[in-house]
Amino acid sequence: MIKKKVLKIVQMIPYGKVASYGQVALMAGIPRGARMVGQILRNTEEDILAGMDDLPWWRVINNAGRISIKGTKYHTPLMQKEKLAAEGIEVKDDLTFDIEKYRFRPSPDQLGKMGLDDKFIDLMVEKFFI
Repeated sequence: MIKKKVLKIVQMIPYGKVASYGQVALMAGIPRGARMVGQILRNTEEDILAGMDDLPWWRVINNAGRISIKGTKYHTPLMQKEKLAAEGIEVKDDLTFDIEKYRFRPSPDQLGKMGLDDKFIDLMVEKFFI
C-alpha cells in the first residue's frame, strides 16, 4: 500500500519540478520516511526498465538540493543530473541546485488526491508553503 502511494506521488511531480525524499514521504502520510522512499525507488529500478518508464524517479532528490543517489546498476548521479537538466533544472557540476526554485508544491486538489489526513495536509502547508 505504501509503495503504491509513493509511486503515485512520484508520478504526480510535474516536468521541471522536484520533490525531496522527505516531502514525498510526508505526502504519502509517512513523516520521517525519507529513507523508505529512497528504498522504494531503488527497488523499482528493474520495473522501470521493464516498461514502467512513466515513473520520473530523477525528480526526487535530497532536501538540501543535492543529487544524493550513490549510483546503482541502472541509475547514476550523472544520469539524474542529465535528466533534470533536460527539464530545465540548472544543476551545478557538484550536483547541487536551488531546490526551492524547482520544488513541487501541490495544489489543495492534488493534496486531496493523495488521500492525506487533514493533519498531514496541515503539515505539508506548514513545511513547504510558509
